[in-house]
Amino acid sequence: MNSTPAKGMIDPNDVVMLLIDHQSGLFNLVQDIPVQDLRRNVIALAKTATLAKIPVLTTASVPDGPNGPLIPEIHQYAPHARYIARQGQINAWDMPDFVQAIQATGRKTLVIAGTLTSVCMAFPTISARAAGYKVYAVVDASGNWSKLATELTIARITQADAVPIDTVAIVSELQQTWNRPDALEFANIYADYAMPHYRLLIESYSKAQDVARKGAETKLDAAKK
Repeated sequence: MNSTPAKGMIDPNDVVMLLIDHQSGLFNLVQDIPVQDLRRNVIALAKTATLAKIPVLTTASVPDGPNGPLIPEIHQYAPHARYIARQGQINAWDMPDFVQAIQATGRKTLVIAGTLTSVCMAFPTISARAAGYKVYAVVDASGNWSKLATELTIARITQADAVPIDTVAIVSELQQTWNRPDALEFANIYADYAMPHYRLLIESYSKAQDVARKGAETKLDAAKK
């Protein structure tokens, strides 16, 4: 899509998506959001990045240890994603290769999600803001050990001038318009992952359309007799 976003909105052509430490072991620590919801939201981001042709960088914290590997769906649904191995750094921004990969894109807007929220999402968010990037932190595609910890983290990143945001909002902002050839694929992202109740809306609309079509056909048949 080449449409120009409204002032103050995200330009998809300037975005890099950072999916940090979404690891199976760390997911066992998540208490502030149901893990199945967290997983669906991360998948929604990966799928959206692919549709919107947004670069994706991933990384993991000690993946050969108890933190475990990245969930496989990220690279499954964003096959263009580039994995950057860390050398023990807790803050991904402390890994020069990670920062250099971001710089190489020439883009200045970062969409960040990470588990755990207070550390893996918050630390690079704050560091990126200090480096002059616009940062949107996707809170419900990040997971934390308590709701209080998440609330404190939102306050902290807000003070750093990062923008906390939810998955549905970020997907919609990157989508920009329903007047695009892949609109149905975006609808399925909402319905299957980011906002499952959206499937009910689609089904009710489809049923109403079906009833209207059958009614019109019945009237047409009656008029022919």
